[in-house]
Amino acid sequence: MELFSVLLLVFVSIYLLINLVVFAMYGWDKRNAMKGEHRISEARLLTAALLGPFGAWTGMRLFRHKTHKTLFKLVPLFVIMHLLLLLLYYF
Repeated sequence: MELFSVLLLVFVSIYLLINLVVFAMYGWDKRNAMKGEHRISEARLLTAALLGPFGAWTGMRLFRHKTHKTLFKLVPLFVIMHLLLLLLYYF
């Protein structure tokens, strides 16, 4: 395998891992909200959503968490931003 292929595989793997961690963060925060335990700050959740928007968006929908909060309406925009960056990379 050439170097570019290896680097691309590493990048995609890290990106998927980030999204998985962000998804777990939203699930964990929802669980803690329901139990009345310590929560993850909204700033931290939004920062994580900027890095892993697919995990955040999926977590918001699946766990029905933060879907009505105004600031979290940015998450779909983060998804669009990541898709646009992907398109810019390939074209």
